[in-house]
Amino acid sequence: MLCQECGVRPATLHFTKIVNGEKTEFHICENCAREKGELIPGTSGGFSIHSLLSGLLDLEGASKGKSTAEPKPHEVRCEECGMTYGQFSKLGRFGCSSCYKYFDKGLDPLIKRVHGSTSHVGKIPKRIGAQIQFKRQIDELKEQLQQAIVEEEFESAAELRDQIRKLEKEIAQE
Repeated sequence: MLCQECGVRPATLHFTKIVNGEKTEFHICENCAREKGELIPGTSGGFSIHSLLSGLLDLEGASKGKSTAEPKPHEVRCEECGMTYGQFSKLGRFGCSSCYKYFDKGLDPLIKRVHGSTSHVGKIPKRIGAQIQFKRQIDELKEQLQQAIVEEEFESAAELRDQIRKLEKEIAQE
């Protein structure tokens, strides 16, 4: 495939850009990418996963205009290694395992933005699949139970409660 810009050299970089649900693909050579200022993998100014995470971690733009009593994510500091959330957002990696605990409030929105959800919804290993299926089913039933209570459907709530207890007993027996 030839470069879409110059039409001479082979396209070695392939970009997919999605803006407002509209997908656009670019196929360009390294020379044209440098001229346009695009990031080139493997070069000194190139793309890295850390720069991607830093862009995603910039939560200040999302929190502008909101005043809360809680400290801003960039002011939070890990008490074990001393790393601040601002340093984490620049590096794209934690300093120690305790950082997860100290930066947890900033991680949930990040994970949700990247993955679309904060809980795993993919395939389940067969070895422990039955137990995970039971737990998911119990969680669904608990949500239905709460909804039934809100809607004051106490008979169906009692049935859901009994189903939950039955599943919990089955998990305990395994």
